[in-house]
Amino acid sequence: MANIKPFSCIRPEAGIAHRIAALPYDVYNRREAMEEVDREPLSFLRIDRPETNFPDTVDTYDPCVYQKAGELLQELFQDGTFLMEEKECYYVYELIMNGRSQTGLVACASIDDYLSGRIKKHENTREDKEQDRIRHVDTCQAQTGPIFLAYRAKHSINEMVGAAISEAPLYHFLSPDGISHTVWRIDKKSQIEAITAAFAEITSIYIADGHHRAASAVKVGLQRRAEQPDYTGQEEFNYFLSVLFPHDQLMILPYHRVVRDLNGLSTEEFLKKLQDSFVVDYMGDKPYMPEIKATFGMHLKNGWYRLKAKEGCCGKLDPVAALDVSILQDYLLQPILGIGDPRVDKRIDFIGGIRGYKELERRVAEDMAVAFTLYPTTIEELFAVSDAGMLMPPKSTWFEPKLRSGLFIHRI
Repeated sequence: MANIKPFSCIRPEAGIAHRIAALPYDVYNRREAMEEVDREPLSFLRIDRPETNFPDTVDTYDPCVYQKAGELLQELFQDGTFLMEEKECYYVYELIMNGRSQTGLVACASIDDYLSGRIKKHENTREDKEQDRIRHVDTCQAQTGPIFLAYRAKHSINEMVGAAISEAPLYHFLSPDGISHTVWRIDKKSQIEAITAAFAEITSIYIADGHHRAASAVKVGLQRRAEQPDYTGQEEFNYFLSVLFPHDQLMILPYHRVVRDLNGLSTEEFLKKLQDSFVVDYMGDKPYMPEIKATFGMHLKNGWYRLKAKEGCCGKLDPVAALDVSILQDYLLQPILGIGDPRVDKRIDFIGGIRGYKELERRVAEDMAVAFTLYPTTIEELFAVSDAGMLMPPKSTWFEPKLRSGLFIHRI
């Protein structure tokens, strides 16, 4: 049974929450993070990406960078920018993008549920990225970015969340990208107990986004357990900051691919090889975004193409092999373009669906030879892969809208 709990949240003062709230740390490269902090000096990126406080000559992973994050966070606690709730509470976090709403419960999830597989993952993590967040959490003694979790929608939970949002919100603001953010507090004992009991009946929770943050939080918790062998299991380091959403409210965008070269092939040779596994149609200058599974858009310097996987490439029972990202990898990227492991191959890059086709056209015009558009992975496919104990290829899902960091902090 899923073990979630309320927590004593550290959160920004209401009047400046809109300035502090920041997109997740891994959405930006270093230059983009610097530009965002220059635009908004109160952005929580100052702490989530503390290298923004240093010139480029200082390495992103230098110990002084993590130390700076801890110092800045303490300053915000001490100068009144952040408030600490005395009572353990749940929170409701609603995001509205283009008129579409998703409403989640802000809570702490158990590292034991992660270790036992009750909280299920669908992606591998990279050691270097884990170590970055481990050092950040350990130095700050806090989890600053919530893990995005999903669960199969449950009517009773929907009703309890609906009752909570009838109250006046703590925060309500529009972020620069046009997304509405509203937060309510749930502090009544009866509501807290009812929500906790309802989640105890849920058998599986799924990581939608934030695999590295989750893995890092768990490893820090295990470190603290080793340091405190008489731990009870109730200490805050046994839990990690999360927002839990019902699956039927979530939107997954595709994760597109761009490749630097055609693996030594001419355009004509490349197009001919494609015909072994795909029906290829030239679309001219009209961008093609797939509307059904097993179809792909492809952009070369001479225009756009539609690729439709032939019968032998799709319809597989294996939940990973049946994914569109797998079909593209197994029948095109690996055998034709020589992309063996997309996690480490420097010839491939990934473009989140939120950026649109113009970003793909720009990359092909500037530094890439070919771009591919994909049909988005569905939440049902994510559940199927996770339930089978399998892992998706890297960059299979792009969830929108993104949760903001800095609105909720969990001290450990």
